[in-house]
Amino acid sequence: MNDRGQTLPIYIWLTGILLFAAFAFFAFAQAASARNGAQSAADAAALAAAQDARDQLMDRLEAVIGQDDDWLTWLGGRLPADDGTPTAAAQRLAAENDSTVEGGIQPVTRGGYPGFQVAVRTNYTVGDSVIPGTEGIHARAHAIAVIQPRCDFDSNADPKKPVQLNCDGQIVDIDPKDFKPVDLPDASVLFSVYLAE
Repeated sequence: MNDRGQTLPIYIWLTGILLFAAFAFFAFAQAASARNGAQSAADAAALAAAQDARDQLMDRLEAVIGQDDDWLTWLGGRLPADDGTPTAAAQRLAAENDSTVEGGIQPVTRGGYPGFQVAVRTNYTVGDSVIPGTEGIHARAHAIAVIQPRCDFDSNADPKKPVQLNCDGQIVDIDPKDFKPVDLPDASVLFSVYLAE
């Protein structure tokens, strides 16, 4: 009888420790889930910014072929200097993932290619847990997406004459003297957009 009376507090103590450990594990799982959500939002926002910039690059390319003898340089991924930063697209995708862009969209270069870095903060918090303060903590993450040219052409090509592009095996012929915007393939043929980190 005396032994049972002594083991009861031990069982209660061990049960309390196990419950606390379970709640602490749940708190870490909540934090990991919030962090994953923030990273997904950052990835989506960075890709949206880069894709928007690629679309602007395509618009510029359509405008300069046949009008500007320097049009071949745009195939190298040079972004228009006056296009502004594609902030709206990144903010929209972050918002769709219940997050907010922090610090704006930063133009960057990775591997010689232009891109954009986006940092986000979740609008939601980690939530209540046994760890004090988690109810006010927001998850943060950042991502970088780049625009990489996919087409090769003769470095001695005359921009005033027909030029043949080899875009990862897909051949694209452009005649500056008889150019129509429909002659250009989809943007994804000329430029790929991907996450760099």
